[in-house]
Amino acid sequence: MEKIDNNSWFSKISFKQRIWLFATVAVMLAIIVFGILLSSSSKPKGSVDFNINMSIQDIAPKLGVTGKGLARELELPIDVSKKKPLNLLKITDEELHHAVEHILSHRDSVLKYYIYAILVLFGLVFLTRLGRPDGANVKNRHEWYPRAPYIVSLLLSVIVAGFFLGKSPNPMEGLVKVFKSMVGLYPDPVIKIIAFGFFIFLAVIGNKIICGWACPFGALQELIYSVPILKKIKQKKLPFVLTNAIRAGLFFIMLFFLFGIVGGRKGFVIYHYINPFNLFNMDFESFSILLTVIIALVVSFIAYRPFCQVICPFGFVSWIVERFSVFRVRIDKEKCTQCGACIKACPLEAAKGKVEGKRLTADCFSCARCLNVCSVDAIKYGFGCKRDLTKKIH
Repeated sequence: MEKIDNNSWFSKISFKQRIWLFATVAVMLAIIVFGILLSSSSKPKGSVDFNINMSIQDIAPKLGVTGKGLARELELPIDVSKKKPLNLLKITDEELHHAVEHILSHRDSVLKYYIYAILVLFGLVFLTRLGRPDGANVKNRHEWYPRAPYIVSLLLSVIVAGFFLGKSPNPMEGLVKVFKSMVGLYPDPVIKIIAFGFFIFLAVIGNKIICGWACPFGALQELIYSVPILKKIKQKKLPFVLTNAIRAGLFFIMLFFLFGIVGGRKGFVIYHYINPFNLFNMDFESFSILLTVIIALVVSFIAYRPFCQVICPFGFVSWIVERFSVFRVRIDKEKCTQCGACIKACPLEAAKGKVEGKRLTADCFSCARCLNVCSVDAIKYGFGCKRDLTKKIH
């Protein structure tokens, strides 16, 4: 197999592509500077001390949650009296402190939205305009879409959008908070819907590109999977029918519990106990969270993005909206010889589904692995207005 020479890629891209590259970097810098200025001006001034002589009604608005939301964090019935002092509700200082810390850990960092935006922008420009040198011969396809820019994006996501800025916001919580606001755990459902809409918008602009290039926990799994070991095991892919069924099942179970259809207790969120984004705050409030992180990261050495495939609710919802993605991997049915090279390169069953003409293919994380393996140049990442290949593999 030919090796990818990452140094040769930049020397071979055209002058016009270099302009694209420098312009993209300039726009990214402008976005991040604007984000820093805006987030610094919106930081809360001062702090508030809470104690058990205060009531839920006194505390909840200052934390940005409803009385029901704070009651749920304190493990009280959501219809408990909101006017009684917490000490009369038998809440201890330690329990109040823990609840406050947990709520604050979910407070969004405004700057993080701008980080997501620039990582998605870079990924989109790289996939559509920069990865393949203009006029490049298909014989040199192994030099297209070098891994280095992708790895840099993943590292920035993990380090900056993850450990530096903390766990919130993230695509998974963005979705869950919409439903939590519907049962009264947040006072601002419109704001939660807008935040969720931001992530969905990014997923629609480029095929699940927010998950593939910008989500911190997704990026961490991708980096681990990219470690060049256990290659033979990695060739075996998890059946999409199974992984998606589990992921969809967990999503609907979450809704049944959250709305009290099952258990008769509104506000219970199962994802709270398996939220791997707590890793970025180093806050493992329950053993199940620590176990989720450990299992997901260890399994990532042999399976592609296991948490994204099997558990993540945003992964499930964004898989649905992939049908409407503006930019995506496209296969030219006139050129394709059905050699299976893209199917082998794809870490999931997405390429196989596209080649077979399935309407509901597996998740595509826009990882670019398939874009430089086709010997007849039948695969491109571009505007997804045309139908993919409909011929079947024999």
